[in-house]
This record gives sequence, structure tokens and C-alpha cells, in this order.
Amino acid sequence: MADKIILTGLELLGRHGCTESERKYQQPFVVDAELYLDLSQAAKSDDLGETIDYSAVLVDIKKIVEGTSRNLIETVAVDIADLLLRRYMLLDGVKITLRKTNPPIGEKFSGAAVEIVRNRVK
Repeated sequence: MADKIILTGLELLGRHGCTESERKYQQPFVVDAELYLDLSQAAKSDDLGETIDYSAVLVDIKKIVEGTSRNLIETVAVDIADLLLRRYMLLDGVKITLRKTNPPIGEKFSGAAVEIVRNRVK
């Protein structure tokens, strides 16, 4: 599948991590999502109903990142992927990249990230 919708740089605040302070205080997270689906019918019809409304996808991602605290960013990313595959039947697969831009590490670095790829089981 070569077609995809790419959403980049969604900046959100969440309370994810293994330490008490990470779960108590909001921290910045950045999410990128690739949505794999056939876009040929949407391109022909020029109709939003033939594709996925990415504004709705962004709301779904926000609910997870800003919702229930999780220990691992791996869990957050998988929860996003699973929700999108359940909610949007046009999806063949998703790739979610979740970056924690300010983890509580003593060293200076740009952050930590995970990338999760999930495909619809047919």
C-alpha cells in the first residue's frame, strides 16, 4: 500500500512515565502518525466521506496522550495505534511515532521516542 495520510508534530501534554513526578506533572510529547489506506476513491470523488478526517484522528490521539497515565511511552503509542485501527475501518495500517521531548534524565539530549507499526488483521 503506497497511499498514506501523514500527520506530523502534534504537540501535547501528558503524564506518562515510571517516576512519581512524571505522572504528577504534565510533560511535552510530540506525535506523528502515518495512516495507510487506499486514497484513490477519495481522489476521484473529492469527498471527505471517502477518506479519513484527520481532524478527528488528531482528537483521538489527544484523548489518549492527555488521558490516563501510563508508565511507558511504548504503551501510549500502541494504545493510539489500536484505537485508530478500531475506529477507522478504511485503515489498512498505522505508524505512530511518539516523542517525549523532555524526559527526566540527568544528561542533556533531545528526548526519547518510540515508533509503532500496526496493520489491520484481515
